[in-house]
Amino acid sequence: MGSAPDARRKRWLRFLLGGVVNTAFSYAVYLALNTVFAYQLAFFVAYALGVVFSYWFNATVVFQVSLSWKGLLSFPAVYFVQYVASAFSLGGLVELAGIAESWAPLLVALLMLPVTYVMSKFVLWWASRPKNSGRQDEIEHNRD
Repeated sequence: MGSAPDARRKRWLRFLLGGVVNTAFSYAVYLALNTVFAYQLAFFVAYALGVVFSYWFNATVVFQVSLSWKGLLSFPAVYFVQYVASAFSLGGLVELAGIAESWAPLLVALLMLPVTYVMSKFVLWWASRPKNSGRQDEIEHNRD
């Protein structure tokens, strides 16, 4: 039987793996679209496609909760907040710091990692709990 720290470590590793796969996918889409569109539009489309993948991966692999319409419709809230922060960060890195448009999204992804984990965990936990969930669910959630 694994300990709680082992379970948390494994969950973080699964989250990081999903993030790497999602970032690679989104980055490839971004680079392809950036040959045709302005970098912010390319980033938006790649980001939206990444949200769909992220919901599936985080629900099924990382936090191991059931997929649901409630979760699917709620999960983009995590990424809406993250997108706004990321878009401003991207603009700042490109326009103010002079970082290349091709590298800036990777730095943005690293900066947003802890925020995304915490928000994803909360939204997926909230979306998967039974409607009449009791105090025990909150206690189990907060132990992680």
